Amino acid sequence: MNCRRILAVFILVLSCVAYSAAQENSCQLRIADLPTITELSGFRLGMTPDQVKARVPQVKIGHTDGFGVAKTSISPDYDDRIDKTNFVGVRTISLDFFDGTLNSIWIGFQNSFKWKTADEFISGISQELNLKGEWVTKGRTRQLTCTDFQLSVSMIGGGPSFRIVDMTADSQIAERRQAKADADEATPETTPPPSPVVGVISQKVFYPVDCPALKAVPEKNRVTFATSAEAEKAGYKQGGGCP
Repeated sequence: MNCRRILAVFILVLSCVAYSAAQENSCQLRIADLPTITELSGFRLGMTPDQVKARVPQVKIGHTDGFGVAKTSISPDYDDRIDKTNFVGVRTISLDFFDGTLNSIWIGFQNSFKWKTADEFISGISQELNLKGEWVTKGRTRQLTCTDFQLSVSMIGGGPSFRIVDMTADSQIAERRQAKADADEATPETTPPPSPVVGVISQKVFYPVDCPALKAVPEKNRVTFATSAEAEKAGYKQGGGCP
């Protein structure tokens, strides 16, 4: 075996080792693989609005916007109708739906929650969800990106907050918004045609053609201008008394 072949084999082995290490340090889970855990308060990505209402009958889901997104929030502490035993340590829950399925779950926990710091929360939630991979720090947020979902942990109001989002749905929402922005940009703005005005020669004022004040002005005392700007250029001023 010559030196070039030995070098090629060595590079291939290194590449395989690096790929294997990258696989071990990344999250390979999919949404379908996620177990049901108590920390998500019975919610899971992919639920329908009816399934959410079955969990919390008091919930009211907002109107679906032009991009297919609808939102709702749940605050167990502020709604006496909600059974708080189902939301121990929870301050607020925000749910986003896309095309009729739950694509984002955000939960803000009280400062009395069992995992009191971001590190404790990440350690605990990683164990509960069987997560592997490196959490990346972005400002005050820690993120873990898996195959088709992303998790975020941060501290808000003295307690941890946690978000899990369907990245496929998020991407589709972004595409729809961009398509709408592109369409709006491509549509030329339409300028309304100029409206003629009638000037009163003796008073050097002008009015819209349908102004009732013009009924008392004889035709010989009138002059018509194509626009109000043209009337002003001729020395006329806007008259009052028109609705």
